[in-house]
Amino acid sequence: MADRRPPEHQAPQDLMRDLAALDQALYEAVTVTSTPALDVALRRLSAAADHSKISFLIAGALAVRPGRSRRAAALGVAAIGVASATANLLGKRLVRRPRPHRAEDSPFPGRHVPMPESASFPSGHTASAVAFAAAVGPAFPVATVPLGLLACAVGYSRVHTGVHYPGDVIAGAVLGTAAAATVLAAASQGSLRTPVFGCP
Repeated sequence: MADRRPPEHQAPQDLMRDLAALDQALYEAVTVTSTPALDVALRRLSAAADHSKISFLIAGALAVRPGRSRRAAALGVAAIGVASATANLLGKRLVRRPRPHRAEDSPFPGRHVPMPESASFPSGHTASAVAFAAAVGPAFPVATVPLGLLACAVGYSRVHTGVHYPGDVIAGAVLGTAAAATVLAAASQGSLRTPVFGCP
């Protein structure tokens, strides 16, 4: 009789397999859904989020005004730094998940952005966008909802344009939230200095 693994050892593997299958199914559902009104906008948003350009632009606008607005900008930029470094220097190198396969006969090639060469997990774009929103919000509450919606849109755009699985985006959002929490905790303890914006 062939050896069988104990149920307690098999269950985690079964769960991971099922989650991967669900992740793949969600990705494929997006790829075959026609959304011509969204394709161009999401492609441009995804490209504009490269290297956190949108977030840095918003941070620059916030930094023009002294006080809470400038402090929020500084916290957001710091959170981007933590999230980006963690996602790209740690997460992608540890997990090394391949990027999604985009078939040459894809029904909607016009929505695609260039496929990055880095690993897929986690989504660095999402991590940085969520980190910025989560760090800026507590310091400048009026920006909480707009930046949160923008971060969600950036995350979805990475799936829509074919460069990430939904699971990558979820992991990026969790990482971004943790990065913002780390920066906010450091700032509250006085261990974070942000001289780039002239903030104590």
